[in-house]
Amino acid sequence: MRKELGLAILILVIGCIVALLQPRFISTVNLVNMANLVGLYGLFSIGQGLVIITGGIELSVGSAFALIGVVFVDMVVNWGWSWPLALAAAIAMGGVFGAIHGFLVARVGIQPFVVTLCALLIYRGAARYYTDDATVGFGYGGDFDTLADFATGRSFGIPNSFLALVVVALVMWVVLHRSVFGRYLFAVGKNEEAARYSGISTRTVIASAYVICGLLAGLAAVFLAFYTNSIQPSAHGNFYELYAIAAAVLGGCSLRGGEGSILGIILGTVLLQVLQNLVNLLGIPSSLNFAVMGTVILIGVLADQHLQRMRTARLARAVPVAAGPTAAVAGSSSKP
Repeated sequence: MRKELGLAILILVIGCIVALLQPRFISTVNLVNMANLVGLYGLFSIGQGLVIITGGIELSVGSAFALIGVVFVDMVVNWGWSWPLALAAAIAMGGVFGAIHGFLVARVGIQPFVVTLCALLIYRGAARYYTDDATVGFGYGGDFDTLADFATGRSFGIPNSFLALVVVALVMWVVLHRSVFGRYLFAVGKNEEAARYSGISTRTVIASAYVICGLLAGLAAVFLAFYTNSIQPSAHGNFYELYAIAAAVLGGCSLRGGEGSILGIILGTVLLQVLQNLVNLLGIPSSLNFAVMGTVILIGVLADQHLQRMRTARLARAVPVAAGPTAAVAGSSSKP
């Protein structure tokens, strides 16, 4: 919990500094807007975190948002599908994408970077072709108003996207930290070969992580579609995979695999949104958003490497201490 505690303290410190510099930071409107964005980004960041824990990476999230989004709009506006069916189809579509990625990574043996990079290009191109590169939107009226009210509305003054994140986070916390499957995820990320020799179906575990990531991406795609209210296939969701990776890395997920927590990913998402809000409120050019993200990811990786070296050094110092008494006992027993 030390990583999570340190991250929470960092968020509070940065938040206090920003509030002193710009009091609008703690206004109700700004906090609610941040909560909405934390909900949106947190949903797919959790999925990205699970994949990273297995030692993989998912680069196609943003492009999947574009393709799922344009198909979802078509389903509810032009095809006349009821919103529950369209919602289920959008989530299932994300799950299918995840299953394809998992199959190619776990069964075919292609590197996750290559698989998801190709998917990024394929989904983006498919979304642009599907709409003839035209912007699509929901318009007004229709049977999907109930879903639109839920996706963009509030309950008890809290954005529904944030409440959805809380529910998903609780479920995934149980899955990752209190289930056998969660232990398998960590084991595969730490040492896939050792996990396989211990009887774990590593291929199934890895593929399942990509499927879960895809399902959460499908759910987030619906929230994001209503948040923007229109989808431009060439730009919708651009670089969102970087937000997810940054949130997971900041939250303690090691890019080497085998480390991470749901609470850490949520806190990483919050920190990222606080930093973005800082950029906006302090009048820093929005073009620096990506520079801030890149810097954050770099700092997170450097911190992870530093902690790993400290952990290795601590274990190296502990081994002789543990071996000392044993050696002494063995030496004394050899005397006549």
